[in-house]
Amino acid sequence: MSSSFFTLPTSQRKRKRTDTGPISSSRKRTTTATGSSVAKTGPPKKSRRDESISGSDSDEDEAPKKNDRDEEEGGTTSSESDHEDETGAERRLRLAERYLANIKGEVDETGFDAEEIDRDLIAERLKEDVAETKGRLYRHIASEFDFQGTTKTHFRADTLSTTSIATCPPYVYTVSKDLYIIKWHLPEPALPSTIPQKTKKPPPLRRRPTKLITTRGNTHRANDPTYKHHTAHILTVAASSDGRFVATGGADKRLIIWSAADLTPLRVFTQHRDAVTSLAFRRGTNQLYSSSKDRTIKTWSLNELAYVETLFGHQDEVVDVAALAQERCLSVGARDRTVRLWKVVEETQLVFRGGGGEKKSRNQGKDARASFAEGSIDRVAMIDEEMFVTGADNGSLSLWTMHKKKPVFTLSLAHGLDPALKPEEAYAEQNPDPKVPSPPQPRWITALATVPYSDLIVSGSWDGWIRVWKVSADKRRIEAVGTVGRAQGAESGPHVVVEDVIDEEQQEVADGDDRPVKEEQAVRGVINDISIFERGERGKDGLCIVAAVGTEHRFGRWKKVQGKNGAVAFEIRKIIS
Repeated sequence: MSSSFFTLPTSQRKRKRTDTGPISSSRKRTTTATGSSVAKTGPPKKSRRDESISGSDSDEDEAPKKNDRDEEEGGTTSSESDHEDETGAERRLRLAERYLANIKGEVDETGFDAEEIDRDLIAERLKEDVAETKGRLYRHIASEFDFQGTTKTHFRADTLSTTSIATCPPYVYTVSKDLYIIKWHLPEPALPSTIPQKTKKPPPLRRRPTKLITTRGNTHRANDPTYKHHTAHILTVAASSDGRFVATGGADKRLIIWSAADLTPLRVFTQHRDAVTSLAFRRGTNQLYSSSKDRTIKTWSLNELAYVETLFGHQDEVVDVAALAQERCLSVGARDRTVRLWKVVEETQLVFRGGGGEKKSRNQGKDARASFAEGSIDRVAMIDEEMFVTGADNGSLSLWTMHKKKPVFTLSLAHGLDPALKPEEAYAEQNPDPKVPSPPQPRWITALATVPYSDLIVSGSWDGWIRVWKVSADKRRIEAVGTVGRAQGAESGPHVVVEDVIDEEQQEVADGDDRPVKEEQAVRGVINDISIFERGERGKDGLCIVAAVGTEHRFGRWKKVQGKNGAVAFEIRKIIS
């Protein structure tokens, strides 16, 4: 297909080729009056394509034969000669129309109709490309997935509480308090990942994940500077998108870079002066951000395995960090109740201050939920380059934009309240007054994740459920979608298929692990971390949510919850409308 975008100069375009070989002519024999036959030589025939392209008035006998390239070049010359007097703007318009016509012609060859071309293959594709380049929310997918009929698989090894989890499909990486780093292979769903919209039957059991590689640190080698592993609790893990690197950070102040293929240590960084609490890769690159209890964020380049710089500003421990495609990151400072946006290139920062509660509505009455003061901002996740969401210790989810220093919307008690404590547990007296009730306490937001550039948000706590939220169409509110494995407001047991996958080395099964979930809980324990990724291109084959679960919070032992240590994977299928 010729195009005016790729043409040769005119000097090279107008050329002729002499005919050196014999001319094949067609001979016609006619009979004369004397009966002798005379051979009559006719002129060489010319193809219809030559006749349609050629603009010469010369005799056909003298016209040289052209090959296909000469024909196309001749057509381009004649077409350009027709537009010699057009302006630059008219030329750009003409070329743009030709470009769109070529796209439509190419798509017509594949068998799509005009409606699909106009709606999806041209306009939508261009809009999505521009929106993702500018880092804006452009995908509204929260209503496209069936969060009720999910498939759940619990996989674990003989470890203490799992503190963090990272995914680089099809691999999952988990870390725990007893210094284990485990690489798992997460198989594809056993059945198609899309279901009819009205189907309510849950899918059958999925295949079990496979443990590939295990490595463990040693607490007795804390004073050995040459030891290339962790010597205290591992608190966080992150995996690069290209599948080359895995990074871990722990309470031993170490940041260790591993080869993702075989989990061999590549480099140990000791620049942090306190525990490394969170890690985040810049989307599509090997640039890494790390946060620490030393109140700093550090930037690393893993292509060179080198330290880059340190970012200062927080007044308390930095407990979480998040990043997307642009060279900037977000961090939360726990009890300084600030969120800071670090513009690495400009060497500037924006400070967003929390500490507020949900605004009281005029229509609130007796059913209004109690509000609790925000003491610490513990989690942050980026929706796009201009919006983000945070979770706090008072159970609130807050929606922020880069243009306002205060949250646009705050949702209180996202995961509900814990039951009231007994008097002897709530008060320090030896014989507390049983008539003085202890107030119920909110459940913290212990895990938070988003699907980048979409309206989908997932959060976790210790209430037994991963809850799904979405950003409203006007980008001013957070709205509830439901819970993974149960319809919102359901009173019956969990609508979820349960399959507990236990490491084959473990023959002993903990109490309760061999029984299906009897109470309304899909996840038993504290959800310390969540990772979410899309199956197929732009989630056409569904979603996969994996959560790190433990009986303790990742930072301490002040909260004990009945459950089991390990990880949980949910396969969520897309609804066919």
